[in-house]
Amino acid sequence: MMSIRRPKGCCCMSHFNEDNGRFILLAVLIVAYLTVGATIFSAIESPSEAEAQHRWNWTLQNFSQIFNISLPELRAFLRSYEAAMAAGIRADALRPRWDFTGAFYFVGTVVSTIGFGMSTPATVAGKAFLIVYGLFGCAGTILFFNLFLERIISLLALVMKACRERQLRRSGLLPPTCRRGSAISDADSLIGWKPSVYHVMLILGIFAITIACCASAMYTAVEGWNYIDSLYYCFVTFSTIGFGDLVSSQNAVYRNQGLYRFGNFMFILMGVCCIYSLFNVISIVIKQVLNWMLRKFRCRCCPDCHKPTARLGRRNAITPGSRFRRHNISMETDGQYDSDTDGRRLSGEMISMRDLTASNRVSLALLQKQLSETANGYPRNVCINTRQNGFSGGVGALAIMNNRLAETSDSR
Repeated sequence: MMSIRRPKGCCCMSHFNEDNGRFILLAVLIVAYLTVGATIFSAIESPSEAEAQHRWNWTLQNFSQIFNISLPELRAFLRSYEAAMAAGIRADALRPRWDFTGAFYFVGTVVSTIGFGMSTPATVAGKAFLIVYGLFGCAGTILFFNLFLERIISLLALVMKACRERQLRRSGLLPPTCRRGSAISDADSLIGWKPSVYHVMLILGIFAITIACCASAMYTAVEGWNYIDSLYYCFVTFSTIGFGDLVSSQNAVYRNQGLYRFGNFMFILMGVCCIYSLFNVISIVIKQVLNWMLRKFRCRCCPDCHKPTARLGRRNAITPGSRFRRHNISMETDGQYDSDTDGRRLSGEMISMRDLTASNRVSLALLQKQLSETANGYPRNVCINTRQNGFSGGVGALAIMNNRLAETSDSR
C-alpha cells in the first residue's frame, strides 16, 4: 500500500538550519540578558555613585576654601596625581611594579587575560612589545586551559565510569564473574557510556567553590579584606574578568611573603582552570536548553503541523524507534528509521510498507535481544544513549571534551 509522504522541513523555520536557529536564539537571549543586567546594576549602583559624587564635590569646595586654592588649580593637581597612579605611583608604600617579581605578576595577568590594570606599560617600546607578547602568550595559555580541560574531563569520566560499573555490579545487573576490563564488561555492559553533563558540572562547581572559599580565607587573613570582598575578588580573578579594584599581593612587605605569593599564584592558577572548565560545561547545558526551545518553537506557526482533526485517535501501536528512546538503549543498527512524525501516528493514518517492514525489523531485534538476555541470566540494557547527556557535537573546547569522552568510553 502506497502512502503519500509529506515533504520534510514543513516548519516555519525550515529555511534555517539548526545551527543558525540556535545562534540567533542565543544572540537574542544574550541581548536580553545584558539588558536585564544593565537595569539591575543601574538601579543598585547609581544612587551610590551620585552620593559619592556629591561628597567629592563638597570635599573639593571645602579644601579650596580652607587652603585658599582655586578649583582649577586643585583639579590640575588631581589630574597629575591620576597620571602618577596610572604609572604605578601610590600614596602608600607599595612594592616596585617593574622589578622582576612585579613584571612576572604583570605578564601572568596578560597571558591569562585577567588584566587587572594595576600595572600598564608607559613607554612606546613596552606597548609595542606587549602586542606581540600578548598575541602568542594568550594563545598558548588558552591551549593550556584546553589541555587541562581535556585531562580533567578524562579523569572525571574514568572515576564516574568505575563508580557506575561498581553500582551495576552491586545491584546485580552485571554478572559477578565479569571482572573489570574483561571482554564481556567492555563489550556489553558499559559500551557507549558517558558521564552526565550535570554530574560533571556539579563536580567542577564543587571544586571551584572549594578553591574560592580557601583562597578567600587566605586573602581575608593576609590582605585585611572582609570575606565577601575576598569571594568577589576570587570570582573576578578566576573568571578572568579582572576589574582591578581589588588586587592581591600589592603591598611591599607581607608576613611569610614567599609562602603567601606562592599560595596566591597556585590559587589563581587552579581557580582559573576550574572556572574555565566549568564555563565550558555550563555552555553545553545552555546549548541543550536552546535545542529544547527550538523544538518547542519550531512548529508553532506552521499550519501544516497543526491541522484540525475530527477526533483525536490513539497513537498507532507501530512506533519504530520509540522504544529505544524511551528505554535509552544504544542498539547498533544499519540504518535510520524514517517516520513522518517521529514514529507517532494517529489511528486514522495509513502506514507505508517501508515503515511496516522497519517496525517488524525493530520488533525482531528487540525479541532477539530479550531472548539473549534471558539466556545469559542478566539484563544488558544498561547502555545509555550518549546523545542525551549532552556530550555530542561542539567546537573548540567543547570538541576536545567530546572527543576525549569518546576515547575514554572506547578505552574502557
